Amino acid sequence: MKGILLILLLQLVYVPIFTLRTIFLVKGLSTIASTLAVLEGLIYVFGLSIVLSGEKSTISMVVYALGFGLGILIGAYVEKKLAIGYTALIVNLIGKNQELIVRLRNEGFGVTGFEGEGRDGRRYQLEVLTKRCREDELIHIIEFYEPAAFIISYEPRRFKGGFILNGIKRRNN
Repeated sequence: MKGILLILLLQLVYVPIFTLRTIFLVKGLSTIASTLAVLEGLIYVFGLSIVLSGEKSTISMVVYALGFGLGILIGAYVEKKLAIGYTALIVNLIGKNQELIVRLRNEGFGVTGFEGEGRDGRRYQLEVLTKRCREDELIHIIEFYEPAAFIISYEPRRFKGGFILNGIKRRNN
């Protein structure tokens, strides 16, 4: 029974580390990713050796798989809480809402506005860049001022210059 519980515990540690390592690698944080990879490899080999050497291998394999699934949930939860990186939002509005723009800028968000033409006439579009950890806050502010806004959120891979990056450099000095 101890072996079964150890397998479950190892999977509950291994899979979130695997998830975070993958995310760090995709985000270009290879030093952190490689450190997690070493830890991940040790846990994986240790856990797999327990599964393959045990007498009750069928139960061990089922617990191993169950731990993997639960570990995915834990890894996703941890990643969401860490909210590493940036999010860019495209916000489509019926008209220019200067009050919203001022509020977003006062809250520290980088906002660029454009005028365009949609199916039903002129529209106003905002591009807003923020840290991922502030995405929910940003959407809440937009919805308060513009409940009917059409919002698209995506993660930019690279960017150079601009309000946000200059502000970050000033805060880090």
